[in-house]
Amino acid sequence: VQLVESGGGLVQAGGSLRVSCAASGRIFMINARCWYRQAPGKQRELVAAITSGDSTNYADSVKGRFTISRDNAKNTVYLQMNSLKPEDTAVYLCNADVRVTPTISVDYWGKGTLVTVSS
Repeated sequence: VQLVESGGGLVQAGGSLRVSCAASGRIFMINARCWYRQAPGKQRELVAAITSGDSTNYADSVKGRFTISRDNAKNTVYLQMNSLKPEDTAVYLCNADVRVTPTISVDYWGKGTLVTVSS
């Protein structure tokens, strides 16, 4: 299974960006999908998560600004980021809990996409 992120880039503070993460390979179904981020010199942090039932959870720092969604037909998860701040600058990484058989689940990570917010 591969996870490939896309959509990162440079944006001015106050702007918007949408990043995507497409999963491919031997997939029976995908359970929870998450977005993490890691800024230089900082620990990786959970930004947003969405369950197979579409329940969502967000870090306090992004609540009201970011929205996570998923398209199960495309095995893709999105993160819409609005009102971006310089402190949102980080590599954004996709995570998925993938059921590769009806009874076996494996955790996968993408390589990340860089989001840079200029002041």
